[in-house]
Amino acid sequence: MTSDSDTIVAAATPPGRGGIGIVRISGPATRTIAESMLGRVPRPRYADTAVFSDRDGRAIDTGLALFFPAPRSFTGEDVLELHGHGGPVVMDLVIRRAVELGARPARPGEFSERAFLNDKIDLAQAEAIADLIGAGSAEAARAALGSLAGEFSREVRALAAQITELRVFVEAAIDFPDEDAGFLDSPAVRDRLADIFGRFELIGRAASQGRALSEGLTVVIAGRPNAGKSSLLNALAGHDAAIVTGIPGTTRDLLREHIEIDGLPIHVVDTAGLRDSGDIIEEEGVRRARAEMHRADLVLYLVDASIGDAPGELESLARDPPLLVVWNKTDIAAPPAGHPNIAISALTGTGLPELRERLKAAAGYRAGDAGVFSARRRHLDALARAERFVQSAAARLAQRAAFELVAEELRLAQQALGEITGAVTSDALLGAIFAGFCIGK
Repeated sequence: MTSDSDTIVAAATPPGRGGIGIVRISGPATRTIAESMLGRVPRPRYADTAVFSDRDGRAIDTGLALFFPAPRSFTGEDVLELHGHGGPVVMDLVIRRAVELGARPARPGEFSERAFLNDKIDLAQAEAIADLIGAGSAEAARAALGSLAGEFSREVRALAAQITELRVFVEAAIDFPDEDAGFLDSPAVRDRLADIFGRFELIGRAASQGRALSEGLTVVIAGRPNAGKSSLLNALAGHDAAIVTGIPGTTRDLLREHIEIDGLPIHVVDTAGLRDSGDIIEEEGVRRARAEMHRADLVLYLVDASIGDAPGELESLARDPPLLVVWNKTDIAAPPAGHPNIAISALTGTGLPELRERLKAAAGYRAGDAGVFSARRRHLDALARAERFVQSAAARLAQRAAFELVAEELRLAQQALGEITGAVTSDALLGAIFAGFCIGK
């Protein structure tokens, strides 16, 4: 695969003011742009001081220039990086000058996309770049770095290779039916299938862990007014993120807080108390609360243990997404006998360690697991589809029938795995993935 033939430019540092601002240029016109702006093409892979000039030869900025000739660059193309001062005006002037000289503004993620198209990285590695930038914990960053180094891709390719070896047996049975002496029933084939399913389990477990680290867990705290929702948010956050009063309806809008539990990023949303109200502002808060509950990975539904739940209240709650009933204020009252959920006191901290463990379990997260790499929902979906195809193929093999269908299902399994690394892609998929990147990446 090859990328576009035009030259792109973008700021590689975040918007705003900073001590350093980096402008990145990639494409066939890079050398011409360097000669016009700098008066020369810098020595490859050396940081040279330079003056960045406009069309009249006047200085726009001064700084360092680094040149990476193709194909030994991040994108696989000629790449020029201009490290100047991080003011938005001066950076914009540098970018405008590059555009005057033949570059165009890059799309979000276009540098990484070109690296993928030029076979410098695969698709899982490209996605790991975004995961590393957006990591919400040190563990998430380490997992993303593992994927960027190719750990996830190597596991997927090894699994695909095992499926290829199995296809060899099946294709031989199709091509030479008279010579089939039952080798598809042999221990070697059964062992290969066992190895394949074992690898599916290992990769799936690590990928699920990686998805939890890269995407985090979105938890919505819901319940009636004065159940202690804001107090629980503050207890989990470790500081006063929300206003707490004894007045029902104090929280009227969504309050969001990012926390971390043993390396697991968790996005906690506090919501307005669920009740009918004649207050138009509070009613809007309740509407937003219910909408947020539907988008959550997990809903913590708080019940004031000193009051109890209203008749039919808990039975009426939707269980999709998953819901955990939390009995709060156990410092002043005990929850009903035989309750199947969790009891806490947001005020004293009682039960919070157990709640944190329940949150990790809901994400499928186990702190300290080795060999974890970042992954996304699409990766898990592709792994699940591939495993289903192999399971169907195994069932047909056991029946010793329809070997052509067995071969096709194994091919489809390989194709599903190829979607993870980008061996099988569509323009729509690439557009969706790279659209979420930073422009300068």
